[in-house]
Amino acid sequence: MSRLLTIRQKLNLTQEELFERTGISVRTIQRIEAGANLKGYTLKTLAKGLGVTEDELIGDEEPDISEDAKWLKVINLSALPFMFVPPLNIVVPLLIMFSRKQFTPTTRRLVTIQIIWSLIALLMFLSVMMLNDWFGIRSRYMLLLPLAWLLVNTFVILRNAVEIDKSNTLRIDTGFSFI
Repeated sequence: MSRLLTIRQKLNLTQEELFERTGISVRTIQRIEAGANLKGYTLKTLAKGLGVTEDELIGDEEPDISEDAKWLKVINLSALPFMFVPPLNIVVPLLIMFSRKQFTPTTRRLVTIQIIWSLIALLMFLSVMMLNDWFGIRSRYMLLLPLAWLLVNTFVILRNAVEIDKSNTLRIDTGFSFI
């Protein structure tokens, strides 16, 4: 991943917003993020617009992603203890995300997974209640639905934690974000 892309995402900027800050065309930004060399006027302008040094944009060593990866894991795993209280499985990761300024697309998708999960859990709960109340369907197996749902959510969180450890990506992903 290019340094420009990493810094831009960390600052929660789109390519268009970076263009507005610097005057460097979106196409040039795309080329640099794809691996083109960064030098001269473009380097100075981007560094100034991002509020970083030129060395941070062109340094030979890889950017330190261990800190970001650590917070990505924390945000993912923070939903685990709060699965039984659905609003908290969203609020706690959001609080960590905002307090640590981790506004990457991946962290946003992690929270989106929990939002979707909570909405589906609510729909399942309402369905079970309607089946019991309206139609008089009572079964001891109805209680297995919430238990199965919690187990699947646990699996999703743990599977994503393993993939974050391996490659800093999500294994089970929405591909979009509500945030």
